[in-house]
Order: sequence, then structure tokens, then C-alpha cells
Amino acid sequence: MGFDLEKAKSVIESGNAVLGIEFGSTRIKAVLIGEDNAPIASGSHDWENRLENNIWTYTLEDIWKGLQDSYAKMAEDVKEKYGAVITKLGAVGFSAMMHGYMVFDEKDELLVPFRTWRNTMTEEASDKLTEVFNFNIPQRWSIAHLYQAVLNQEEHVAKIKFQTTLAGYIHWKLTGQKVLGVGEASGMFPIDMNTGDFNARMIEQFDALVADKKYPWKLREILPKVLSAGQDAGALTEEGAKLLDVSGNLQAGIPVCPPEGDAGTGMTATNSIAKRTGNVSAGTSVFAMVVLEKELSRVYKEIDMVTTPTGNHVAMVHCNNCTSDLNAWVSLFKEFAEAFGVEVDMDKLFKTLYNKALEGDDDCGGLLAYNYFSGEHITGFEEGRPLFARMPESRFNLANFMRVHLFTALGALKTGLDILLKDEGVKLDKILGHGGLFKTKGVGQKIMAGAIDVPVSVMETAGEGGAWGIALLASYMVHKEENETLDEYLTNKVFAGETGSEMAPDPADVAGFNKFIKRYQKGLAIERAAVDAMR
Repeated sequence: MGFDLEKAKSVIESGNAVLGIEFGSTRIKAVLIGEDNAPIASGSHDWENRLENNIWTYTLEDIWKGLQDSYAKMAEDVKEKYGAVITKLGAVGFSAMMHGYMVFDEKDELLVPFRTWRNTMTEEASDKLTEVFNFNIPQRWSIAHLYQAVLNQEEHVAKIKFQTTLAGYIHWKLTGQKVLGVGEASGMFPIDMNTGDFNARMIEQFDALVADKKYPWKLREILPKVLSAGQDAGALTEEGAKLLDVSGNLQAGIPVCPPEGDAGTGMTATNSIAKRTGNVSAGTSVFAMVVLEKELSRVYKEIDMVTTPTGNHVAMVHCNNCTSDLNAWVSLFKEFAEAFGVEVDMDKLFKTLYNKALEGDDDCGGLLAYNYFSGEHITGFEEGRPLFARMPESRFNLANFMRVHLFTALGALKTGLDILLKDEGVKLDKILGHGGLFKTKGVGQKIMAGAIDVPVSVMETAGEGGAWGIALLASYMVHKEENETLDEYLTNKVFAGETGSEMAPDPADVAGFNKFIKRYQKGLAIERAAVDAMR
């Protein structure tokens, strides 16, 4: 995907550029793309969730201020680069971090502050719904939040007229349409793979579960309509255009694609929505998305079941911890160097230390580490306790030290993926890596390939992120040919020629990681003792 200044200016002035905006947990990003689907302008707004009354939340003011600021900065970027003013767009798409709880009354007013995915106060509801549905319902899912509010006998529940997610809320207010993309909807409530809609049997089970409460609503009545990628999801209203662009330049009537979650936009931005493909996002946290050919044989608490933006089942392994502990050690080395009066370039330091890890023993020389800055449900930990341990005979040197911290960044993920790849026999042709762990060329990629024994690819475009992903979904809606699938559109019109860098697993790395993971799992008792000792 190249960049042509005059072509970009022309597509903006003709009103055919496509916009994607994604609400991440720390940044709201707007990305404008041209007719070749390459980014031509962007803008972003930093924001932070706040802990109020022991609930992680963002205020409505936070949401609208962030949306308007990110759009304004993108428009300013357009003005500076091309001397153009945006009045019309070919299409728009909105995305956000999945799950959470937003409920509204008959006056369309928010009943309780937005409860984000980060809240872990729904364990009772999660366990009960998993048992009733025979389907894993994680704590962060919207239905778990609703049922927990029922169990807590919260007064507002009887007043609910509509429940949605952050992406659904933005879309609703800008278009008037109460809809969700199927990928985002799959983080609210389980999806029936055959219908592409909420699972009707489970909806009936939920209604029966709360029947004694005599609420004035049935679950289906308060949920949004589910749409698949490419379907019509409405257009910007006059009010919506003014909400998005406070300058008043943007016209109403612009088509808007179904709102999606960050998992779906991540799959789109990495071209990993086809069956037997997957992607791993590795940064502060780490999660793997694997597109399945068939349903799993049973329910696993370690595996979340969501969908692609087209409704195919996806097995998700989500771990709270990845690079935080590793970054802390790198910062310690920086502090050490500065104590000697050495000025340190962080990019060079990361590159040097990451590459040093490749010189280590295949199994990290017998060293052991746990990167648990916070609790880790995959391995059964409620609290975080970073830990490094070694035996007297362990080969303790810098290469092995860095290698073990890269290995342990993937330890919990490996535990979950082994369920899919070994216990369930899920087949993967390739997996695509993106995120900070893969920034140093060839290192995280090599270790990931060894951890999961599957070829790992890294593309230059993967760094564009979810805002680009939702822009691609908006572009697909307005530019797809008749019967053209999203997979075909991405492969032929977005990623054609973008093969990226693929690395096959090294048998020595595979054997070394397997040896490490046995030590890792055996040593979990040590980690639990550390948690107990420091309470």
C-alpha cells in the first residue's frame, strides 16, 4: 500500500474517504483511509478510566469529549497535509473495547455509570450462567454484568429499556440505530453460529432464570439487533454529524457500518478472519484469537467463545499479563546504566536485550519466572506477584535471564492455547503477531513460533491498529462486490502482496519451550506460596 499525496487529496475532496474511530482503553484513535485502503490521515485522544465507588468507568463527558477531539485532530491533520476540509465521507465505522455494561431507561438516559470490561465483580453471575447455558460466560461479558445486577437486587434493573456496549452506544447516538456487529455482540451474549444472532435457547433460559423477579422486559426486547459485516447499519443523522464534528462541516447521511469490538477490528486489521487462521496481540496483556472450523467438544473456563465480524466462531485465550514485568526489568537495566552516567536510548536497550535472549539456552538454563503483575485466571490466580526464581545449578546469565522473561510473557497464553491445539486438535495454518512484543524484529516472533509450534507472521500494516480495522469494515460495506466475502475483500483488495515476514518454529525452540512450560506449571505452587506470604 503506497501513498500518493494528490490521490489522497482527491479522494478527500470528492467525499469518498472512509473513516474509522476506535475507543481503546487508553486512547481513542481516528484513521482516515483512501480508495486503496491505506491510511491517509489520523488523530488521537488520550484518556484513562477512573475508579469510582470501586467501579472502573468512563463518564459520558469523557466519551464525547474524546470522540470529538480525535475527530478534530484527524480533520486538522487533513487540513495541514492536503489543505482540504472534510464535509462528506464515503462511510464511517465505530469500534470500542468489548463487553461491559451500559443500560438506559425509557427516556434514553444512562441508569448507572458505564461499567467497563475491567471490572471483576460478576463472579457469581459468571459461574451461574456458565452452568445454566453450558457455555463459558466470562466475568467481563455484558450478560454477566446484567445478571449480577439482578442477583444484587439493584433497583435500576426494572427500569431497563435498552442494553448495549460502548461501540453500540456511540453508533446509536450518531445514527439512531440500536444495532451491533456480530463480533461485538458475541461479547454481550452467546451467538448461534447457524443464525448469526443471539442464541435463542439461551435467551429463553435467561428469561426463565429471572422470571420470579417479574421485570417488565424480556431479554430479547432490551438487546440490540445483530448485524454481520457488510450489512446496512444506518447513516449519520443531522444530530449525529454535529456530535461527531463540532465545527459543523460534516454533512449528515453518511453510511455507517455495524459497530464492532476491538477483537473483531484486530482480526480485520491482521487479515486473520478465515478459518484455520489466528492472531496474537501481545502488549500489556496478551490474547490469541483462533478461527475455528467447528465448535469445541466441551466448555472450558480458560477459553472465551466469540465470533469474527462475519459470524464464524472464534476461540479466544485472554491473559491479563504479558510485557509489564519484562518492561520493569528493562527499566531496571536503564537505571543501572544511568547510575554509571550512561545515557540510554530505550529503543536500543530493548533491541539489545531482546536479541541477547536469542543467545540463551533453549530452555532458559533452568531459570523460572512469573510475570503476574495482576491476577491470572488462566492459571487460577486472583492477585499478582511477579516472581523470578532459580536453582543453584541454573545457568544464570543475561541471555538466559532475558529469555526466561520473554518465555514467561507467553506462559499463561501457552497454557490456554495447548487446550485448543493439543486437547481439542484445532488446526492452525498460520498465526499473525502484533503488539509491542513483536516490535524488535525477529525476536518475539521466533519465541512465539517456538511456544505454539505454528508459523508466525508479522506484517507492517498490523501496527495500524483497530481504528484502521473498523475503517476497513466500513470500506467493505460500501465497496464490496456482489457476493464478495470479507475474507476475499481483505485478501484481494487490502492485503494483496502484503505477505509480511513469516517465521517457522525452530524445533530446538519448541523443545526448549516445552521443557520450560513443564517447569512453569510445576512451579505454580511456589507462586501461590508467594501470593499467600505477602498478603
